Amino acid sequence: MKKNIVILGAGESGVGAAVLAAKKDFNVFVSDSGNIKEKYRNVLLHHDIRFEEGKHTDKEILSASEIIKSPGIPENAPVIIKLKEAGIGIISEIEFAGRYTKAKKICITGSNGKTTTTKLTHHILKNAGRNAGLAGNVGQSFALQVANQDFDIYVLEISSFQLDDMFDFKADIAILLNITPDHLDRYNYNFREYLSSKFRIIQNMQKNDAIIFCADDPEIINELSKRKIAPALYPFSIKNKITGQGAWLDGDNICYDIQPNFFKMTLENLALQGNHNIYNSMAAGIAARVLDIRKGSIKESLSDFKNVEHRLEFVARIHGVDFINDSKATNVNSAWYALECMDRPVIWIAGGIDKGNDYASIIELVKKKVKAIICIGKDNGKLIKAFENVVETIVTTTSMDDAVKYGSMLARMDDIVLLSPACASFDFFENFEERGNKFKRAVGKL
Repeated sequence: MKKNIVILGAGESGVGAAVLAAKKDFNVFVSDSGNIKEKYRNVLLHHDIRFEEGKHTDKEILSASEIIKSPGIPENAPVIIKLKEAGIGIISEIEFAGRYTKAKKICITGSNGKTTTTKLTHHILKNAGRNAGLAGNVGQSFALQVANQDFDIYVLEISSFQLDDMFDFKADIAILLNITPDHLDRYNYNFREYLSSKFRIIQNMQKNDAIIFCADDPEIINELSKRKIAPALYPFSIKNKITGQGAWLDGDNICYDIQPNFFKMTLENLALQGNHNIYNSMAAGIAARVLDIRKGSIKESLSDFKNVEHRLEFVARIHGVDFINDSKATNVNSAWYALECMDRPVIWIAGGIDKGNDYASIIELVKKKVKAIICIGKDNGKLIKAFENVVETIVTTTSMDDAVKYGSMLARMDDIVLLSPACASFDFFENFEERGNKFKRAVGKL
């Protein structure tokens, strides 16, 4: 008798899971409380998968033997509470897809830099001729790729929300980039809960696996020290030389020591500049060497990589002012990284949905780098209060066009107008991509 699988959420991950479940001969039903985008509805219709939108029907959902939950649905959603009361298991699309592939899995998490490091690692593998897929929180869903093609290696960007519903899944290589407060509204405003969620990426790992981690992150070091770790450890640091295998900064060179090879990469040859991207390049380079990719191939890929859209993306230089789109900076630490990269005075466009932000960590950096703040968001009170005694000029706007116009007016020759919101986008925009695209369009109108 076929098992019933119900998928909550009909976005990229949910529809991918539905296609895989149908191919594995489950009875599949997809339920989305909102409207399903046409492209996803067409996929469901093509595969004869039953679905509903605009509601969750208890009778259908509670008949499931297992639920695959999209990462955007919080644990306190009424439908999730009902399922837990009924004792029905809830897993993520990543957990489900992992059951049906024998591929090696490089899994990358962290509060910041996940997408860049994931795409950079995938770029290195592809350039080296490896049959590698890119999935997780980026690109086409992991489940859909397993259903339709299945690669030898997957590079997976994995968020804390996805990790929360992963249980038996195992990474072959896990990368922990950094852990700073983010999404605390989903974790009872408790940083320890969020930290524990991130560390689920190393669960089930064994001695032949590898954990690549930032040795400059005190939270990661502290948490690792509390655990009995079976896999090989590969730290990376820009502050200290690594004794043993790993990567570190020596002057203007990144040193990679992954036995039996040692090699250096000069910083000026990196495609991605800034300290945060040195970390990302270290992590990706170590992962590639663990997979025995030639050092020459790694160096070539680290030097010709094209950066992620909406992450420190140069948009235009207009009347001597540079406009930079960092819409993907949805938390304070991401904005810190962006500001840290700037080498000229900044007009900073920030604001949106506050996720429990603590701006204290960037006050000194803002004092040093920022000459004006342009707030864009429905409620800018917390942002204004944090910086009203730090930055002389703070302007409030309610549209991206106005924000960019103010930025242009306030900027002088060689200044930078930086969109790096430090907040989620959902008050005025569908997602950070729409926010970034509207910024680019507004700049184009100047």
